[in-house]
Formats: sequence, C-alpha cells, structure tokens
Amino acid sequence: MGEDSGTIEEVYEPFLIKEGFLKRTPRGREVTELAYKHLGRSLYGGKSKTLFD
Repeated sequence: MGEDSGTIEEVYEPFLIKEGFLKRTPRGREVTELAYKHLGRSLYGGKSKTLFD
C-alpha cells in the first residue's frame, strides 16, 4: 500500500475492525465473512483459495 506500518495499525486497522471487516484473534488478525461478501468472494468452498485470488 505504500503506507508506514504505524499508519496502517493506527488508522486503517481500527476502521476495518469497526466496520466488521477485520477481527483480532489469539492467532492474529483475521478477515471476516463480511469482508469476503463485500469483495464478492466466497468464504466457503469456492475456487479461490485466498481472499485475493
């Protein structure tokens, strides 16, 4: 993205969490089902193996 990692953590990440697209878990940050739907992707059983394929 060309942004400093601090900017991403302080600006973008809180926004994505607030909107429900990202969540923090003990395993790290995870994309939510809402994010997949927003991007027109299938979380379950589609051809795509990753979010951006």
